[in-house]
Amino acid sequence: MEVLDSFLRDHSAPMARYVERVMILLIDFDGFEKRLDTARARIPSNLVDRVFILGARTEPEELKAANLGSYERIGLAMAKNCRENPGTIWSHDFLRNNDNELSRLRTAVNAILFPSTP
Repeated sequence: MEVLDSFLRDHSAPMARYVERVMILLIDFDGFEKRLDTARARIPSNLVDRVFILGARTEPEELKAANLGSYERIGLAMAKNCRENPGTIWSHDFLRNNDNELSRLRTAVNAILFPSTP
């Protein structure tokens, strides 16, 4: 979980200074159901509401093998569906493990990233 180590080392202090900052960490769950709980337990309590942990249930290579396209295409579909309709790519068996984090993320950032027009 190098991304978590990197977050703690390089980004947690600046996040404490900038209270509006949010962070999305992409990790491999490697089939471990408790990986999210383990990762969240390492996030400082003052940041836990602003750190979102998403990732493939197994290995990212399996997303490509499931004919979902290139990593770029998968990432673009995930971003688009996060905003518009999470029931598409996010409902894939390899990504369904993100339901709770995705809901938290959507609640936290949609108003910032996708403000409704007056």
